Amino acid sequence: MSATTYLLAAIGVMTVATFATRATPFLLLRRVAGHPTLLYLGRYLPPTVMMLLVIYSVRDAPLLSTAGLPYWIAMAATAAVHLWRRNALLSIGIGTGLFMWMGH
Repeated sequence: MSATTYLLAAIGVMTVATFATRATPFLLLRRVAGHPTLLYLGRYLPPTVMMLLVIYSVRDAPLLSTAGLPYWIAMAATAAVHLWRRNALLSIGIGTGLFMWMGH
């Protein structure tokens, strides 16, 4: 098997696996899409996961000292841009870029 054939086969397998993992929940859960538990999870799970990611990201940060100021500025900028534009990619990009620009 040539290197090109091997790479194309690997890309094909990854494509099918990725598609299957994305489509399977929709196929299996379409009959219970209106179930109250799924509606509850769909509403509250995404913000909960985002909050856990924020807490994990700043768990070792010196938030209560002056060294924590860049963290607070970047988080405030991220929240402000997201409330303004409602664009997660833009707000995360601006917050991350601002944090990196401040020297961290």
